[in-house]
Amino acid sequence: MIHYHGTPITPIKAIETMGGKHFCVSYARPDDLQRCLRIGQSLMLDNGAFSAKTRGLEFDLHGFYEWVEPLLAHPHWGVVPDVIDGTVEQQQEMTKTWPFRKELGIPVWHLGLPISYLIELCDQWGRVCFGSAGEYWQIGTSKWCGRMDEAFNALVKAYGRQIPWVHGMRMLGQSSGPWPLASADSTNVAVNHSGNLECAGCMAKRIDSTNPPTFWQTNPLQEILI
Repeated sequence: MIHYHGTPITPIKAIETMGGKHFCVSYARPDDLQRCLRIGQSLMLDNGAFSAKTRGLEFDLHGFYEWVEPLLAHPHWGVVPDVIDGTVEQQQEMTKTWPFRKELGIPVWHLGLPISYLIELCDQWGRVCFGSAGEYWQIGTSKWCGRMDEAFNALVKAYGRQIPWVHGMRMLGQSSGPWPLASADSTNVAVNHSGNLECAGCMAKRIDSTNPPTFWQTNPLQEILI
């Protein structure tokens, strides 16, 4: 599993202890961009749509594409713009705006959207980000866990054991399983390192040492929910 650590991380000396890590840099807060490019292994480039919504701002689609274009090269990738709490139709229209090669972007399936749209995204893109919004905003609740089970059951049913790449947005806390996430991000280090006795790099190393299982074992009781 690839562990992406959200930025910005302050003070500068804190992020400097995280050399060789993977970072998530948002269009909404690109403060650490150049530093992450210098010391990081790879970057997840978030579109910042969620930050715009929480701040009551209109998402600047054109601005995001101008910002991300010179940064898109392997191993870096961008989060395809999405509509927070939007309908399937709104999401479909937004994914159509992606002007770059598909292997450089990953679209978002929000847990509140139909499973059929999850399969559609996987068929078209090969990879997908799981987003938690609306009624599934709180990660780790029984309702949220049940929906995650449903989603992975559906992926196994559609693709067999070798399911598409799933990135968990804000899900580094789930890195020990049970869901077989290929990658995940969170701002855990950015938010909490200053209150801990361990340095940011030490905290990131501890988080990176946990990994989920490779395969999902479908529970027959859960399969009824699909």
